[in-house]
Amino acid sequence: MANYSQVKRELINYIYARTPLVIINTNERERVERMLYEITNEIQVNFLYYTDAKQVKSIGIKSESLDTQDDVLGFFLNQIKRQRSLNIVLGDVRRITDDNGYSRELMNILYIAKENNGVVMLITSDQVWTRISNFGMVVTLDYPDNSERINQIQQFIKMYSGRFTVEWDIEDIAHVATILRGFTEIQIDNILSSEIIGNRGLYKNKISKLTLQKQKIYPKVGSVQFIHLYKKYVVEGMEVLKEWLNEKKKIFFMPEEYLQEYDLRAPKGILLVGVSGCGKSLTAKLIAQEWDLPLFRFDIGSVFDKWVGESEKKMREALQFIENVAPCILWIDEIEKVLATTDAGNETGKRVLGEFLFWIQESSSKVFIVATANNVKDLPYELYRKGRFSEVFYAGLPNAQERHQTLKHYIQVSLKINVAEEILSKLVMDTQGYSYSDLETAIKDVAQKMLLQKEKTVSEMDLLNSVKAVIPISQINPELVKEIETWGMKRAVNVSK
Repeated sequence: MANYSQVKRELINYIYARTPLVIINTNERERVERMLYEITNEIQVNFLYYTDAKQVKSIGIKSESLDTQDDVLGFFLNQIKRQRSLNIVLGDVRRITDDNGYSRELMNILYIAKENNGVVMLITSDQVWTRISNFGMVVTLDYPDNSERINQIQQFIKMYSGRFTVEWDIEDIAHVATILRGFTEIQIDNILSSEIIGNRGLYKNKISKLTLQKQKIYPKVGSVQFIHLYKKYVVEGMEVLKEWLNEKKKIFFMPEEYLQEYDLRAPKGILLVGVSGCGKSLTAKLIAQEWDLPLFRFDIGSVFDKWVGESEKKMREALQFIENVAPCILWIDEIEKVLATTDAGNETGKRVLGEFLFWIQESSSKVFIVATANNVKDLPYELYRKGRFSEVFYAGLPNAQERHQTLKHYIQVSLKINVAEEILSKLVMDTQGYSYSDLETAIKDVAQKMLLQKEKTVSEMDLLNSVKAVIPISQINPELVKEIETWGMKRAVNVSK
């Protein structure tokens, strides 16, 4: 893959070298057209350029439209026979994937081009018949890179800043450029135009909405589900994890060229192991909210199929979709249930696991994975090897300070009251061994009674009785809690101080 300036330099070199065929692999024909005009100004050459819409026109020193008499290839064949060092560009091509009448006629042009020092350029994203491609070279024009996207956004703002309010600063532009990775120039322009018209300006608090545009472009995959964030999510405690995420966020949104300078890559994500109900799934939503990125849930189990080869195919399709919608947060819940390899005879499972692990290791897309796991003994060791995830964290039962913060938060949000510190202290003592979800359940049970009975006040006894009525996870399955705690303390970073 190459950016705009690199491809232009390659084309100029091939023109000077009189390479008989240059295949420009892209679906952004408009960018190549602009490139051709720039090349004619830089090195003073002419191109005969064909498109279905405008037929043949001369680009360069002498620009004019030419009559092909509806036989484009016949016209080019006559032209290249009569004129040496001719430069021909086909912006639209027919079937060149196999042996047919059109591809054979194109072959004749290439033979004459080789004899008469001509250059033929094909602009296409299709596969090319081997006999044709053997005549020359292939260059791939990638989607606009980060610096090109930043420049395009800046030019857009310069054009419209006098008519609309623009709040975006340099940091916001860099953030938006990262979000718009994987779009063509036309798509970026369409998204920015829709944004500035729809909101009557470019506002900081609307940036996160740009991430939803990608869903309108790429076909959906059944195993990958977009998660709507309907409210402001709050996770109490987990201070170590929050500090780590704040640091990694800065790295994640840095331009690629900055990272490459230090031989770095964007953070790949976290494996979050811990007791059920201790905020693991909520963490994925919190990261998406704080990073202003779309959240997708990947149900790996749904890629498995009874037909041979279908599971691997579905996995590749899902991973391709995820690459397309990047940058994003990818949430994989209870990953151990679908990637456990305890069954030695499950060859399909091993192949799917291998496909997934290879993607985590090698993908350069900005996808931040939040994988959660409860039953650690079923996790394949390959999953938490360094390089697959940026870090492995352990989320255990909340300590006294975290229970205090959590209880206070839910009492304020659900009961709309402030309780005395003395009552909070009693609640904290009575909830040792409770998970975050246990605490939430206890307080929201009181809120439900208030709603049904139309009560406006809550007594200390109501809170204490509700807390005592909950059977915490540490009593339901103490052996599993102890096993997870022992594993997490030895093999992972504790999310709390």
